[in-house]
Amino acid sequence: MVKETDYDFLVLGGGGTGLAAAMYGARLGLKTIVLGSTHGTELPVGGVITTTNIVENYPGFTKITGPQLAKNLEDHARSYKLVTIKNERASDVKKLKNCFVIKTEKDEYKAKTILFATGTKWKKLDIPGSKEFEHKGVNYCALCDGPLFRGKTVAVIGGSDSAAKDALLLTEYATKVYIIYRGDQIHPEQINMEKVKQNKKIEIINNTNLTEIKGDKLVTGVVLDKPYKNSKELKLDGIFIVIGHIVLSDLAKPLRVKLKKAGEIVINHMTSETSVPGVFAAGDVTDKQFKQLITGVADGCTAAYSAYEYIAKNKVISC
Repeated sequence: MVKETDYDFLVLGGGGTGLAAAMYGARLGLKTIVLGSTHGTELPVGGVITTTNIVENYPGFTKITGPQLAKNLEDHARSYKLVTIKNERASDVKKLKNCFVIKTEKDEYKAKTILFATGTKWKKLDIPGSKEFEHKGVNYCALCDGPLFRGKTVAVIGGSDSAAKDALLLTEYATKVYIIYRGDQIHPEQINMEKVKQNKKIEIINNTNLTEIKGDKLVTGVVLDKPYKNSKELKLDGIFIVIGHIVLSDLAKPLRVKLKKAGEIVINHMTSETSVPGVFAAGDVTDKQFKQLITGVADGCTAAYSAYEYIAKNKVISC
């Protein structure tokens, strides 16, 4: 049965974007609830930033760990009495005349406005051995699992800035770190590219794909699609896959929110509004080109203000 208690602003996603939106919504007097477990992953409240070791590009902190930054954001949001944070996974969203009904595995909630801050989840390799050795040497979070590979040889698969940062982190534990990338050259931020070049533990293998992951009980190596140092087999103790993300926008589809082909929610970049009145989106789930925690936080705050204006303009009193 739907609760009698209405919320002004319901945030789907407990990452940095969602937490910032909740904080700002409360400052505007909106009774706000955050459903934190909506990433399609096992990430805690705080989201993807909790898997980052060192953050050096968030204003106000020259250097801070991802988990600490996430905790700061969560604590800030929780400091407002108007904010409720629940670790529940939304399974269905419906539009009523004046509001939305959001169903989780535990309850149902009514809200006058809704924000999608659901983010993304990691893409996975679809090759022999990738499923069989998941959590047995095949990993997606260097911060979480890097300490398991102290004194070992590992590889990071991918060429993004995240791949470079993961490789740098892994050098704190592993004796050797390969970066294997299908393109001509990896493309991290310049500062991280310089760090990679200067780190003697890191070796880059470009223009190469994995065709198989081999092992017994644990990963023992990979098969490459072309020889590297006269062999297609490369001995490894662990693999960290950093090849991009899948946009988590499925819950927006029943509302007929406009999406791009890759699933990104199309928004007004000035207001964070979607194509459906009362529905907003911010962060990595949107069609913004530049996606960082700081931009997601900014858009989350914008969405909260837009939700406040929507409720006032449309005189939405209750559901």
